[in-house]
Amino acid sequence: MIELYDFPRCPFCRKVRITLQEKGIKYKNILVDLNNKEQKKPQFLKLNPSGKVPVLVDGTKIIYESTIINEYLEEKFENPPLLPKNIYKKAKIRMLVEYCEKTFHTHVFSIYKELKLKKTLKINKKLIEHDKTRLDAELKYLNDLLKGSNYLAGRFSLADIAFMPRVLILQYLDIGINSKYKFVLGWVENLKKRDSSKIILEGNDR
Repeated sequence: MIELYDFPRCPFCRKVRITLQEKGIKYKNILVDLNNKEQKKPQFLKLNPSGKVPVLVDGTKIIYESTIINEYLEEKFENPPLLPKNIYKKAKIRMLVEYCEKTFHTHVFSIYKELKLKKTLKINKKLIEHDKTRLDAELKYLNDLLKGSNYLAGRFSLADIAFMPRVLILQYLDIGINSKYKFVLGWVENLKKRDSSKIILEGNDR
């Protein structure tokens, strides 16, 4: 059976869990407690020398980095497909995933860290406003992409899965996603209707 080394609140882990659920893949979940630095212990570093979750173990095969894991799952378990066959359409989805990971996530996580992870330290309101300004431009870009479409690339894909943990957390925090982004709001509602959204919406680990 496939094993997933996982931490519940990690958006990269959630991204892989969403893919596993969307494809109906049975797996064993193994908790890596980041709060206790278990990802830095020698036994975990044997799986991933970078000391990061998630890590997927499929028999003797070890795969890490969430985007690579999701593409591995897509190629091994073809149905339901989460990438198109057309190479250009596939490239466009990969670009969206990259945009999510390298740009969108940076500002979402920065806000999340200030509002949810700082238990006793003073919240940096100036930093939050900076990130909200950046997110505003990013949400406008997504809103334009979603005109006339239920999902980012027409059909539900790995691009939507990459954004799913981030946009649902933004909505939970009541940050950024408002009525001027009506296509983003519609997309978020479509994401929330999927059973896999329960990984985020019904967790007590947000």
